Amino acid sequence: MNKNRLEAFSDGVLAIIITIMVLELKVPHGEDIAALLPLWPTVLSYILSFVYVGIYWNNHHHMLHASSSVNGTVLWANLHLLFWLSLLPFSTGWMGENHFGRWPTVLYGLNLLLCAVAYVALQGTLVRHHGTQSALARALGHDMKGKASVVGYVLGMGLAAAGWPHIGALFFVAVALLWLVPDRRMERLVTAAHEHPQE
Repeated sequence: MNKNRLEAFSDGVLAIIITIMVLELKVPHGEDIAALLPLWPTVLSYILSFVYVGIYWNNHHHMLHASSSVNGTVLWANLHLLFWLSLLPFSTGWMGENHFGRWPTVLYGLNLLLCAVAYVALQGTLVRHHGTQSALARALGHDMKGKASVVGYVLGMGLAAAGWPHIGALFFVAVALLWLVPDRRMERLVTAAHEHPQE
């Protein structure tokens, strides 16, 4: 099947997720700068989640651009990913409203972990659809970033559950920073496909 509808639908859902998150930022009633101070946990949690949604959008775009088509299994795997991403506004809001409290931070980490698992599942369905020897499979390789992310989420959740939610949240920030480092595998794949279309 053509992948255009899947891409368009996914882009729309991610845009709505960001819109919902920003609506959680309530305008303070005071007119001095001190009125903004109580909002800092909400703002920080929004920034972190905005970066995560941006990371997923960026990698999702590159992965689908490197794919030639999709099938029914890919469609369901993509919906599975969008489901967990759609819960980010809730977990983000709860964590921000409670100043990175223990269980809100654990839930936020669990949400990130389930998003990561769903993304890996989507990668797997695309690789199976295109073949394990396809250029897409070679570009994905062993996905060390993905494995390191899971470890980071689990450590962050464990620290938060043990009573150190602020330190646990730093692990979530570290994983986001890991993904902000450019990964050129997909870009190289797409460039090579344009240069050698017969392959």
